[in-house]
Amino acid sequence: MACGLQPLLHAAAISSPPRALPSRSSFLLAPGTLPLVPRGPTVLRHRLSPPQPRALPDTAAAAAGLRDVLADAFLAYPPTWASAAATNLAIFVAGSPLLLSGLSASGIAAAYVLGTLTWRAFGSQGYLLVAAYFVVGTAVTKLKIKQKEALGVAEKRGGRRGPGSVIGSSAAGCVCALLSIYNVGGGAFTELWRLGFVASFCTKLGDTVSSEIGKAYGRTTYLVTTFKIVPKGTEGAVSVEGTLAGIVAATFLSGVGYSLGQVNVPQVVLCVLASQIANFGESLIGATLQDKDGFEWMNNDVVNVLNISAGAILAVLMQWLLGRP
Repeated sequence: MACGLQPLLHAAAISSPPRALPSRSSFLLAPGTLPLVPRGPTVLRHRLSPPQPRALPDTAAAAAGLRDVLADAFLAYPPTWASAAATNLAIFVAGSPLLLSGLSASGIAAAYVLGTLTWRAFGSQGYLLVAAYFVVGTAVTKLKIKQKEALGVAEKRGGRRGPGSVIGSSAAGCVCALLSIYNVGGGAFTELWRLGFVASFCTKLGDTVSSEIGKAYGRTTYLVTTFKIVPKGTEGAVSVEGTLAGIVAATFLSGVGYSLGQVNVPQVVLCVLASQIANFGESLIGATLQDKDGFEWMNNDVVNVLNISAGAILAVLMQWLLGRP
């Protein structure tokens, strides 16, 4: 039987042509076909997801939040230290061009302390009074600045005042502000401290305007002790033009204080009177003591402190003698 099958199998093998192996060209793929991948172990490939873009900060919401905070600080009554500092910072940033024209960098720092203290003690009304003093004082300092520089009587740094000048101009006002904040003397003295505050700045503005107008427009300058004619810028010298301008300036600032509710009409008169007495006393000090032997320490800033302190004290004493408000 096996011998019978062998010839048959041999014949079938010969009749069936051998299967040809695929040529290399058969592996080229027709367009649109997928390559055949041999079956085998499945390899898992993890695709990295593209990074998500970071969300941008909501600047509009941040600006609105900052605006609300500043509005709350501005409207806070009575003012707190935090609200005074925040409000003052916002005003300083907004008014930086004007501040830079009248103050040095260190002068701005000193003015910031003054502004914060003023807002804490007397609110926006007291702050506006100081702002009016600064604007007018800076403006008159810039008048005929080239002429003053040529004569050697102009303020240093092109009229930009430093911290010594700021402190010398505001020391008495700062003391009155602190006395008011801590309610020294009780409610009966509250109006007196406010009056002293206004009078101190009226005194300083009257002195500044008198000096700067006298340097710029004064025809004849007299030494206050002897009425001898002296050059412009001489310590203790006065002029008719400067004296009249100083009275107008003190009246103007005390009127601003009245319009802001800081003083009443009789106190306006006291502020003007006290400022003129104090400024005359400053001229006497300048003519007899300032820069003299043994008084080298009495520079312009020290004389300013004495001047504005005298104006504030005189106004308070006159109000006390006439009857407390």
